[in-house]
Amino acid sequence: EVRLVESGGGLVQSGGSLTLLCAASGFEFANYDMTWVRQVPGRGLEWVSVIKTGGGTTYYTDSVKGRFTISRDNAKNTLYLQMNSLKTEDTGVYFCTTEDLRWTFDRGYWGPGTQVTVSS
Repeated sequence: EVRLVESGGGLVQSGGSLTLLCAASGFEFANYDMTWVRQVPGRGLEWVSVIKTGGGTTYYTDSVKGRFTISRDNAKNTLYLQMNSLKTEDTGVYFCTTEDLRWTFDRGYWGPGTQVTVSS
């Protein structure tokens, strides 16, 4: 059974930092591209960052470039998202997902999500 469990969300002040983790199990994690997707109130779903299987290729949506860093540890089956200089508009539910979801959200496996709230 595929399982993705996010953790690390919470309440943080604007300018602060959080690190999200996603523990993966039930599939060959190292063989999958992974994407962090967020659901923002009033804006719907948006992809945040993608990391390819080897970890050497990453992509970021424009609004988080230079502030967020995606990484993975294939030996630990864990995906990370380091978020710095957080802004109120980063508030949302963050989902760990399998596959590269830059063009469609209608695929892959999804975790239940973790809430990130950035206060002003």
